[in-house]
Amino acid sequence: QVQLVESGGGFVQPGGSLRLSCAASGFAFRQYAMSWYRQAPGKERELVAIITSFDININYADSVKGRFTISRDNAKNTVYLQMNSLKPEDTAVYYCRARTSSNDYWGQGTQVTVSS
Repeated sequence: QVQLVESGGGFVQPGGSLRLSCAASGFAFRQYAMSWYRQAPGKERELVAIITSFDININYADSVKGRFTISRDNAKNTVYLQMNSLKPEDTAVYYCRARTSSNDYWGQGTQVTVSS
């Protein structure tokens, strides 16, 4: 059974940090491109960061470059999103995605709220 379980979300003040984790199971994790998306109320889901299999390529949305870092630990089947210098506009539900050319899996999401 395929599972992607996000954790680490919560409430933080502007300028603060959070680290999201996405624990994967039920598929060959190291072969998948892993990414983080987010969806704010009333907005479309958007790509935040992506890391391809074997860390060949890493890309970020312009809005998070220099503040967020995506990484993966293939031994733990886990992908991370380190989020620093958080802003109120980073408030959203954050989703983990695992994808190959033939399979596409999503997690259930974790809420991140940035507010003073």
